[in-house]
Amino acid sequence: MKASKFSDAQKAFIIKQGEEDTPVAEICRKAGISQATYFNWKKKYAGLLPSEMKRLKQLEDENSRVKKIVADLTLDREMLQDVIRRKI
Repeated sequence: MKASKFSDAQKAFIIKQGEEDTPVAEICRKAGISQATYFNWKKKYAGLLPSEMKRLKQLEDENSRVKKIVADLTLDREMLQDVIRRKI
C-alpha cells in the first residue's frame, strides 16, 4: 500500500475545514488532493481525533499482518494434509 504524504493531523485539519462550510473544491485545490480522496478520508476519519486516526491505522496494519499469517498457515496445513493423504 502506498504511504500517504499527509499526516493524520493534516488529514484531520483538511476534514475539519469541510465541516466549517469551506467549499470542498477549494479545500481540495489548496491541499492538492482530489475530491474523491477528500470524501474517502471524510467517510473513514470524520469525528476522529488525530490520535484515534493513528490508532485506526495501526489496527488496520495489524489486521493485514494477521490475515497474511492466517493465509500462510492455511496453505501450510493444506500441504501437510496432502502429504499425510499420500502416505496413507
